[in-house]
Amino acid sequence: MGHKVVVFDISVVRALWETRVKKHKAWQKKEAERLEKSALEKIKEEWNFVAECRRKGIPQAEYCKNGFVDTSVRLLERIERRSLASQSALSKERDKRSSEFVFELSGDHWKEFPDSLKEQTHLKEWHISNTLIQIIPKYIELFQAMRILDLPKNQISRLPAEIGCLKNLKELNVSFNHLKSIPPELGDCENLEKLDCSGNLELTELPFELSNLKQVSFVDISANKFASVPICVLRMSNLKWLDISNNNLSDLPQDIDRLEGLQTFLLYKNKLTYLPYALLNLKKLTLLVVSGDHLVELPTALCDSSTPLKFVSLKDNPLENTQCQDGDEMMESERDRQHFDKEFMKAYIEDLKERESVPSYTTKVSFSLQL
Repeated sequence: MGHKVVVFDISVVRALWETRVKKHKAWQKKEAERLEKSALEKIKEEWNFVAECRRKGIPQAEYCKNGFVDTSVRLLERIERRSLASQSALSKERDKRSSEFVFELSGDHWKEFPDSLKEQTHLKEWHISNTLIQIIPKYIELFQAMRILDLPKNQISRLPAEIGCLKNLKELNVSFNHLKSIPPELGDCENLEKLDCSGNLELTELPFELSNLKQVSFVDISANKFASVPICVLRMSNLKWLDISNNNLSDLPQDIDRLEGLQTFLLYKNKLTYLPYALLNLKKLTLLVVSGDHLVELPTALCDSSTPLKFVSLKDNPLENTQCQDGDEMMESERDRQHFDKEFMKAYIEDLKERESVPSYTTKVSFSLQL
């Protein structure tokens, strides 16, 4: 028995495919019109524009005003020219920083300070980051000209008491290390203006002796385990910026209005259920950021649009990480997450400062990605 052969009329087949092609082209046209009318193309254009700006190192404040992105090509060219000029200035500033008075160290191959450092007591600045260094040497007391100690993202577990001998110290950054306490001798650094102890995760208090720091205008102790605002902080009469977000605060002290010069107060990611009326006495306060999930009572005047205060209530909904990890891995993962969260909030707050008004609340979503 032979093979069965099915014979088609070629004109019928061609007509069928021509019909399908016409339908497909019609669908493509409709889809193009829909996309043109929808916000997707605008969002895509803005996203590509923002990505291009970020690639070229252009700050967000230049192209984003009050939450709207200006995608003008001329704007990009103008910003780029300004950015090049700014980069040139920054390059000169870096060259200046890389002078004989500045010591820089970075990289996880460093586990201790070089021996030659002890002889360079003329140094005014240390910039040390992303190393495996755990201990600051006691001979730091010899560096009487020290102005800036910038020591973020290392493995530092304690600060020596000798740090109190640095009478000219103006800035101390020990963020994202492994500190569990701060030496009371730091209170002897009476010219200190900026203190950053954020991201150490285990700090629960600051020594009372830090009350002597009357020149401090910036304190960041976020991402730790503070159950209350440290007493010494309430006695820093020149304080303008206080970040105590991401801690274990359940309330604020009734005498919080002692900080008469406070301008920025960051309280988000705590367990606050109410805000005291004493906050209304902080006449210079221009930005207050809290987490609104647990708040049941707050002074209504905080939300009054006629005042210069920008009050932001974040709705936090962090996604729990269910992946099993050992203690050290979990701690490092938490440290990295807190660092990312802090960078995000820094950009968000910079954007808020540029807006004429702020939303009554903001939902901040944390994404946990596993690659």
